[in-house]
Amino acid sequence: MPPARPFEGALRAAATAGGVGVIAEIKRRSPSKGPLDPDLVAGPLAAAYERGGAAALSVLTDGEHFGGSSLDLMEAKAATSLPVLRKDFTVWAGDVADARLMGADAVLLIVAALEQARLVELVAVSRDLRIDPLVECHDEAEVERALAAGATMIGINQRDLVTFQVDTARAVKLAAALPDQVVKVAESGIDGPEACRRLAAAGFSAVLVGEHLVVAADPVAALCALTQVRVHPQSAKPGA
Repeated sequence: MPPARPFEGALRAAATAGGVGVIAEIKRRSPSKGPLDPDLVAGPLAAAYERGGAAALSVLTDGEHFGGSSLDLMEAKAATSLPVLRKDFTVWAGDVADARLMGADAVLLIVAALEQARLVELVAVSRDLRIDPLVECHDEAEVERALAAGATMIGINQRDLVTFQVDTARAVKLAAALPDQVVKVAESGIDGPEACRRLAAAGFSAVLVGEHLVVAADPVAALCALTQVRVHPQSAKPGA
């Protein structure tokens, strides 16, 4: 395989430049909201996201729940120069290898879905295969597990995995539990520039945004509004 594009590096570069790195997501539907854009074509949307200033892409490859596929990821990767996260249920080393083979530059590891030994293993396998692990957490105990596994890029998902309810205060509450050297990514419930500004002020240098962009009448304009948010002066260093 050719070298992977630097996913974590792209987010750190956005923070260094004083902005919030937006991971723009491609998905047709979700378990909580149902159909979002069933006719979505991954390549043109990925290209639009790049024009709008996205730092990276996230592509759902799960077909049953999100209407995605590996072809979506490959099409998005081919249409842009951006690094791409394979967003799917990663539970064993073969899933990481599959992500690398389909061209992903990063893989999602959900702490709640993995025993600690498996989490440690998958972080290591990701790095062996030269792709970046984004380790997703929902509470302080999971953050501690992620750090113990060696995570350097941690996402705080504000959506409850059982009820699908979004707690828009969750990321802000957990920000202090994340060390400065870690790339902090806020996920779910980001519905515009104001939410982005609030998360940036709390210390997040990146946000993952899906539904807000997918359903927007003009995804480029919606993305531009997010990328214009400046990181809080106290949080302007990479990973802060």
